[in-house]
Amino acid sequence: MDTGTCFAAAGLAQLVRSTEKEDRAAASAGPRANSEKTMNKRGLQIAMAILGIVPIATGIIGMFGLSDPIFANSGLPANAILDSNLRFFAGVWLGLGIALYWLIPNIERQTVLFRVLWGMIFIGGIGRLLSMFFLALPPLPFIGFTVLEIVGAPFFIWWQAHLPRQAASTPSVETSK
Repeated sequence: MDTGTCFAAAGLAQLVRSTEKEDRAAASAGPRANSEKTMNKRGLQIAMAILGIVPIATGIIGMFGLSDPIFANSGLPANAILDSNLRFFAGVWLGLGIALYWLIPNIERQTVLFRVLWGMIFIGGIGRLLSMFFLALPPLPFIGFTVLEIVGAPFFIWWQAHLPRQAASTPSVETSK
């Protein structure tokens, strides 16, 4: 089992534990109290757990630098600066994936980190668009990544921003003293 798979499994296990606690809390608060919030929070947590696999797996692979399978077959000559930068940015990308898994259990409260991470992804998508404009179109999967980065980032930020508002707008269950 590679490191990316281990991180993914750990993140999913943590997600299951946190959502089980929420389910028990929602059940004790009443059938309708937090069902909307829990469903939307769980959906966002699952989406982040699935999407978090990408930067972890590709970050690990990217740490091979010019020996990464994508670059090894491209015929690039050995270049220490390019290899060093590829490994550095792969490490940053791997760190971003780890941070995504770290925020999953409390995703509704990690607003600043969530927005910073997706802001970084959005800016990376802008970089890809610039490459398409100034150089050429990349292979089809990379065009798909660009769409996810440019369209998905604002969408996920919007989704996460609505979690706290739902919690505030959901009527609370009051107990008598």
